[in-house]
Amino acid sequence: MSGNDLKDENVRIKRLIELDKSTLPSDGGPEFNRLIFAMSPYLLQHATNPVDWYPWGEDAFAKAAADDKPIFLSIGYATCHWCHVMEHEAFEDREVAAVFNRFFICIKVDREERPDIDEQYMAVAQMMTGSGGWPLNIFMTPEKKPFFAATYMPRTPRMGMPGIIQILERVAELWRTERQKLEQDSDVTIEALTHHFQPHPGSLPDMVLVQNAYQQLTEMYDDLWGGFGNVPKFPMPLYLTFLLRFWKRSGNGASLAMVEHTLRMLRQGGIYDQIGFGFHRYAVDRQWLVPHFEKMLYDQALIAIGYLDAFQATAVPFYRQVAEEVFAYVLGEMTSPEGGFFAGQDADTEGEEGNYYIWTPAEIAAAIGHDEAQVFCRLFDVTEKGNFEGRNILHLPVPPETFAAREAILTEVLTADLERWRHTLLKVRGNRIRPFRDEKVLTAWNGLMIAALARGYALSGEERFLAAAKRAAAFIGTRLTSPGGRLMRSFHLGEASVPAFLDDYAFFVWGLIELHQVTLEPEFLDSARFLADEMLRLFHSGKGGLYETGLDSEQLPVIRQSARDGVLPSGNSVAAFDLFRLGRITGDGRFLESGEAVVRTFMGDVTRQPLASLNFLSASDYHLGPEVTVTLAGNREELGGMLDAVHRRFIPNLALRYGGEGGESPTVGGLPTAYVCAKGACRPSVTRADALGALLDELG
Repeated sequence: MSGNDLKDENVRIKRLIELDKSTLPSDGGPEFNRLIFAMSPYLLQHATNPVDWYPWGEDAFAKAAADDKPIFLSIGYATCHWCHVMEHEAFEDREVAAVFNRFFICIKVDREERPDIDEQYMAVAQMMTGSGGWPLNIFMTPEKKPFFAATYMPRTPRMGMPGIIQILERVAELWRTERQKLEQDSDVTIEALTHHFQPHPGSLPDMVLVQNAYQQLTEMYDDLWGGFGNVPKFPMPLYLTFLLRFWKRSGNGASLAMVEHTLRMLRQGGIYDQIGFGFHRYAVDRQWLVPHFEKMLYDQALIAIGYLDAFQATAVPFYRQVAEEVFAYVLGEMTSPEGGFFAGQDADTEGEEGNYYIWTPAEIAAAIGHDEAQVFCRLFDVTEKGNFEGRNILHLPVPPETFAAREAILTEVLTADLERWRHTLLKVRGNRIRPFRDEKVLTAWNGLMIAALARGYALSGEERFLAAAKRAAAFIGTRLTSPGGRLMRSFHLGEASVPAFLDDYAFFVWGLIELHQVTLEPEFLDSARFLADEMLRLFHSGKGGLYETGLDSEQLPVIRQSARDGVLPSGNSVAAFDLFRLGRITGDGRFLESGEAVVRTFMGDVTRQPLASLNFLSASDYHLGPEVTVTLAGNREELGGMLDAVHRRFIPNLALRYGGEGGESPTVGGLPTAYVCAKGACRPSVTRADALGALLDELG
């Protein structure tokens, strides 16, 4: 390979994928390890390590038992910066690898492909160390019982931390000399884990609990820069959607103000890719300037939904524009030829984080000319000193319209110049080595993006958003569904793998519901109902809540149920939301009862820590009302104006039904007709979109 190819992770992984493996022995031979046969891009990244890696599976556990060795389990993902650091420092080092191979059976797991394994052992790490993160490294018995946990382990002793060889040799010594104690400790850990994952039921939430959650958010809120909590600082779109619901229910203007300020500061910050669009994962500072540069599909979807909610609530075009920019990034950079959406893009290129995204004044001047570069650099705060390792992360200290006024430039002229500069710099940047793209297609994350794109279509009229959402739904239906109708988790290299988890079902059902709500096409509702029934069958705990792993799938030492949101909403909360929406849209009381049972199962936990489970409060808010039900009747092709009137408004407790061209909700005079029921009463039917809009506005 050429020098540049050696630096380009996309090229390296592509060559490993295309390698003829038919002549390789089962252990990979002298050049590779067993991961050379994996489908996960993350596992393939480690296929040339001298560590004798196994994928997760019975072969590894049987080998550990036969050789009487403990297991070293390492969990990460393909776009993880610190995973790369530890690989380069430890897993690629032959001296370290020799220690691994002598004392342990080593297993690599892609956390995105196997979230069940990751979540179980991440909980172990948090119990043992008080913190977690990736790479996640677990030492455990051949029976999968953990006895020691760590995240990043340095190659040599550093800042009070022992080097990795010291750690490995110490663990191996304890395995030889204090085996019984380690096994007893692992039994205690499993018992604690079982208790940790045991849900605590409670009553449906009331406004006191909702008010308490709101008050806690106000205490965490950053009045200056927007957002919540300390560094590292995440966008937290689930907080924003909760606050918008709270504003709608209570009329509390401060709630809306927090959302708007945060969304504006996010768009101006370095956490946003000012040239290519899309959000990086989080900021390492308070002011959103320096991001952790990886881009994840789920962030694009959930943050875009937050902007679309804000547009519905305020009618300010800026919020819709940002969502459309995010969609442009996803459709241009993160979409497979078959229509599925890729998982993420790495933070690193050429071994350096952020290298692809940062600029010097000279680079900008060479691209757009000296005079225009002067204006550009003032706009984006680009200096010779730089703000990140001698170069510059582009950000907007003030909004472009404020800058235009300060510089005495017409806003429309600056807007046109900015778009021209952006395209030029995007082309220049495209000649750099690109960040590695993880081309797995994950059902859950695709479900989120389908939901976001469907809503984006409803608010913009952009047919390409709807077409992309439909293609992705079809991709899941054909490539990520088994012949028996069982959803699968991950698709890569032409194959689907791993039975889908609760979040895969719940998030995809969410996407299908949104597609139905914006098109009224019955097949999306039919698919959502079928998959919701399958979800209840495959994941039921027998006590109301849903397991994270299907009853037909591999079972880990502890079977997990959870109400806790992370950067993603909990699978149970989205499942409850889906069930409530399907119950109201279809009138099927089974779904409503099942949704209530899920909520009640976890409400003890939610009451104790409401901010950890805000999406449960949002789902409960939808269920408890006040309800707004809109039924549309008539030819679907003639209902565009009516649909636009509904979707342009922020109605968080909306159930939109399609009554067809006859039946229970007939048209009036053959015209498109809307029936609205809210606040315990049904209003007279209307046959004009403007009349429907006025009626919805009257209802608040």
